[in-house]
Amino acid sequence: MFSFKHRPKIKHYLEQYSFDVLVIGGGITGVGIALDAAARGLSVALVEMQDFAAGTSSRSTKLIHGGLRYLKQFEVGVVAEVGREREIVYDNAVHVTTPERMLLPLYKQGSLSPFTTSIALKVYDRLAGVKKQERRTMLNAQETMELEPLLKQDGLVGGGYYVEYRTDDARLTIEVLKKAVENGALCLNYAKVTEFLYDKKKVVGAKVVDAITGQSMDVHAAQIVNATGPWVDEVRNKDKESNKKQLRLTKGVHIVLDQKHFPLQQSVYFDIPDGRMAFAIPRDGKAYIGTTDTVYEGDPKHPVATKEDVDYLIAAAKSIFPTATITTETIESSWAGIRPLIYEKGKDPSEISRKDEVWTAPSGLMTVAGGKLTGYRQMAETVVDKIVAAHKFKHADKCSTREMSLSGARGINAINFSDYISYKAREGVQYGLTYDEAKQLVQKYGTNVDALFNQVKFLHEHGSTMPLALHAMLLYGMEAEMVNTPSDFFIRRTGLLYFDIEAVKRYKQQVMHVMQQHLGYTEKQRVEYLAQLDEAIEEATNFAN
Repeated sequence: MFSFKHRPKIKHYLEQYSFDVLVIGGGITGVGIALDAAARGLSVALVEMQDFAAGTSSRSTKLIHGGLRYLKQFEVGVVAEVGREREIVYDNAVHVTTPERMLLPLYKQGSLSPFTTSIALKVYDRLAGVKKQERRTMLNAQETMELEPLLKQDGLVGGGYYVEYRTDDARLTIEVLKKAVENGALCLNYAKVTEFLYDKKKVVGAKVVDAITGQSMDVHAAQIVNATGPWVDEVRNKDKESNKKQLRLTKGVHIVLDQKHFPLQQSVYFDIPDGRMAFAIPRDGKAYIGTTDTVYEGDPKHPVATKEDVDYLIAAAKSIFPTATITTETIESSWAGIRPLIYEKGKDPSEISRKDEVWTAPSGLMTVAGGKLTGYRQMAETVVDKIVAAHKFKHADKCSTREMSLSGARGINAINFSDYISYKAREGVQYGLTYDEAKQLVQKYGTNVDALFNQVKFLHEHGSTMPLALHAMLLYGMEAEMVNTPSDFFIRRTGLLYFDIEAVKRYKQQVMHVMQQHLGYTEKQRVEYLAQLDEAIEEATNFAN
């Protein structure tokens, strides 16, 4: 049950049954916990106050990091764990994660020398268990320029060439969520916890309000998990918990340019003059640059790129790509994400931990904080192990997510995926798509593409007011991915707001019309949801001072 049609039934079951686990938060950390628990045979409910992945999980650098940056801090165990987890994430979902060769240019005046970089990357390869064909290569200056001609030549002495993994963070979250639903989890977006329910000072449930209808329901569970990312403290405060640990929020901003202005050929990890590092990554005819790292004290729901953020990234990019046309005018879109970091009162802000932490309040409320995209599966395993031990759930199986294909990945792997793409793309042409359109659908949806092709066949026969692929994605989103608003579709399910914002502007009215027909919006909802989308377009393109 993961269609817009099923909302009333899901709400009915949420209120009628008592669950083993209630997860609050529909980002990657929360949905990972829901999948692990459901796969072990526990009864699971998950509620999210916004859309799934609407917070940090759709606003990251969109990389499954191998942990190279932890090597600088000599966190050897973290490097090894993150390296292993990165491989698992890739193997379990090749359609949303792909190996990406990363170039690390080295300059005379840079913070890294060829010798130290070579040693660091070699150690990293060993610790992270990097496959032989993906291990680091050291390049001379000429080889480095051949890989990326846009690089500044002055002072270039060479480069390190290693592998990161690129992902679509929101799509990864959705595929984990769909797999949790396959395993019996009941998941609902636009459902906010307003207060906790108690029995003798122990949390036994939560009052949840459906933001769409305003209806309230009581959801009961043996264990409640607070996995709300930047909202962790807000939820803990509802429990009146006293704890020294608190979140400190920092903001990361990314800007997107068309490759006609910034013809980047190769992903680059580069030094910024202030000593930080940044990424420039090509994707689908665009290239994006990030990220900033500034303290954030605003509303976590609406972080935006300011003029100062954008100027910083432009200056950083121009310092390494001096010939590229990177200006405020050539930026097509942007996004800002919040990193929730844990710090303890009495500690200096520079001591803020970037590690994951799990703790349980006297009431029994379990809180998960500091979770990262790469380590979501391991974090979930740790959390559910604690839940099973605490409640002595005899019916719980052992963790099985290490080798579990996510939704859309059954039967495909790193070896056969490229052949599968070609085969299915040719099939898509028979239904009225171009080869490239069909290929993009297969790459995005994996083995779920058959459901989209069924929509394409129907639309091709009956006509459509928008491109067949876009229309098919929309129908599939409503039927199988709990899409409720145009923003859900354009931002979290397709990423078009970031990587093809002109298509969003061009087709937003047609998308709204189809959604109103299928979802039965009132006129008030239609106006409200269109205004939401317009606000998102404005936030992505108009940089506030």
